[in-house]
Amino acid sequence: MEEPMSDQETSQNQTETIQNQPSDHHAPEVMPSLEELLREAERKAQEHYDAWMYAKAETENVRRRSVEEVEKARKFAIESFARELLPVKDALEMALAVENATLESLRQGVELTLKQLTSVFDKFHIQEVNPAGEKFDPNLHDAMAMVESEQEPNTVTQVMQKGYQLHERLLRPALVTVAKAKQG
Repeated sequence: MEEPMSDQETSQNQTETIQNQPSDHHAPEVMPSLEELLREAERKAQEHYDAWMYAKAETENVRRRSVEEVEKARKFAIESFARELLPVKDALEMALAVENATLESLRQGVELTLKQLTSVFDKFHIQEVNPAGEKFDPNLHDAMAMVESEQEPNTVTQVMQKGYQLHERLLRPALVTVAKAKQG
């Protein structure tokens, strides 16, 4: 059986245990030199500068490409529309090239050409504004004259020139005559 330790032996054992344990506050720390810290800071600054320059260059490239694409889109926006109009022009030229054409054959040729043109307009969402008998709308119609009429006031009585819209945007207003109330 072991004898109990005296207070002095217990204190000595505790001191030895503490001295044998690694101590953070007693061990000398290896502190990087100011030169090393400066080099590290300069390296990080250069990395950030390089990244910023890359991002700036990439942004400029994206902007330049966007400007080029917008310019191409503007320049060639009507390319497919123009391509669809070529057969219409060809048909008109062929009609004019026919010698000894009768009035009836010319009329049939013009009707077929008008059908081609109407088909092109439909394909590209160009709608006719033909407001005969409708209420006058200053957003779609230009009133050229007002005439006394049996029709309700502000009704379109005559269309002198049709208007056109492209996807709900007015290309040209319809030129119209508008009814006004009879006087007397």
